[in-house]
Amino acid sequence: MKAHKLKEASTLIKQWAKELGFLDCGISKAAFLEEDASRLEQWLQENKHAQMGYMARNFDKRLDPRKLFEGCKSVVSVLMNYYPKKNRRNDTFKISKYAYGEDYHFVMKRKLKTLLEKIKAHLGEEISGRAFVDSAPIMDKSWAERSGLGWIGKNTLLLKKSQGSFFFIGELLLDVALAYDSETTAHCGNCTRCIDACPTGALEGSHDLNANKCISYLTIELKEAAIPSAFKGDFEDWIFGCDICQDVCPWNRFSLPHEIPELEPHLDLLSMTKEDWKDVSETAFQKIFKKSAVKRTKYGGLKRNIEFVS
Repeated sequence: MKAHKLKEASTLIKQWAKELGFLDCGISKAAFLEEDASRLEQWLQENKHAQMGYMARNFDKRLDPRKLFEGCKSVVSVLMNYYPKKNRRNDTFKISKYAYGEDYHFVMKRKLKTLLEKIKAHLGEEISGRAFVDSAPIMDKSWAERSGLGWIGKNTLLLKKSQGSFFFIGELLLDVALAYDSETTAHCGNCTRCIDACPTGALEGSHDLNANKCISYLTIELKEAAIPSAFKGDFEDWIFGCDICQDVCPWNRFSLPHEIPELEPHLDLLSMTKEDWKDVSETAFQKIFKKSAVKRTKYGGLKRNIEFVS
């Protein structure tokens, strides 16, 4: 494909992505993530992935999408805003904003598959691709950064000057060359608000997250019957995930409410008091969180978390 055709194809893909409700879209050339390799290796060696054994598996595939999808030439990264129109009441237990509505894995996967269908229909049925939303060993933040969608902040999350960080990241791996975007610059400067605000000290330095201490990890990924007692009193009422390092980030003052109907919260969720949470039955749990990411922690895990912060 000639240069002007590559640019035209890339422009169309970005246009279609935004028409489908994605906040932004960027494209980068599939390659080995050399800089990430040493950082990931050290992070794993220091056991900062805690019990997330899957982070240590498929090391080569995680760093090179061409090993994940044969023939891959381009990584199309997309962002989906999840900043809510309405926040839950303040005097209650807290769950991460990303879990208010339908599980983002399903919402984004549907839209990415639709995007792939449009690409094939308009740019060539011979094009092959695969969609990913936290469903495979792929360094989503690194690819989003490479495609100019933002920079990875000191809290290890992708930051965007115009929108902050309350968005999901997904990818389409394609076996066709496209016009590629350039990386943007970082804009954290000397700010350390995220590091200073973390109540458990999980951010052990700039761009250095120790999952063993992270409230999100401890309330979602940790499968033990009990949360380590050393953290008692440090959770600040978080029972599923944690938004502290995002809430304090100055760039999130630019966050705007999303317009994705599937991400709207269940009505019961907005009004639940602490007593409602404590009294929630398994039947109510299944009803309220039927399509929610909160189901990942299961009913028993949620009750464990509530008991820990009560």
